[in-house]
Amino acid sequence: MTNSQPAGEIVLYQRGDAPAIDVRLDGDTVWLSLNQIATLLGRDKSTISRHISNVFAEGELVRDSVVAEFATTATDGKTYQVEHFNLDVIISVG
Repeated sequence: MTNSQPAGEIVLYQRGDAPAIDVRLDGDTVWLSLNQIATLLGRDKSTISRHISNVFAEGELVRDSVVAEFATTATDGKTYQVEHFNLDVIISVG
């Protein structure tokens, strides 16, 4: 079976009137912040945070392998280091 998608192509899907999410691609994975995961899954940020904590507490994933900090410019123009979670975390929480 062959894949008709060219290598490296990204296909974007939008669910109804859900807001678009800018996805960070780095290495061989996708990275989203806590807020982005909450938006993607349509859940409260505290709910997502609790699920992520459980993923690490239960040893499902090793934090150092799936969390990275990326510089993000906020609406106030300042740059902040924000934790981002890779696709493994996103799938585990979802």
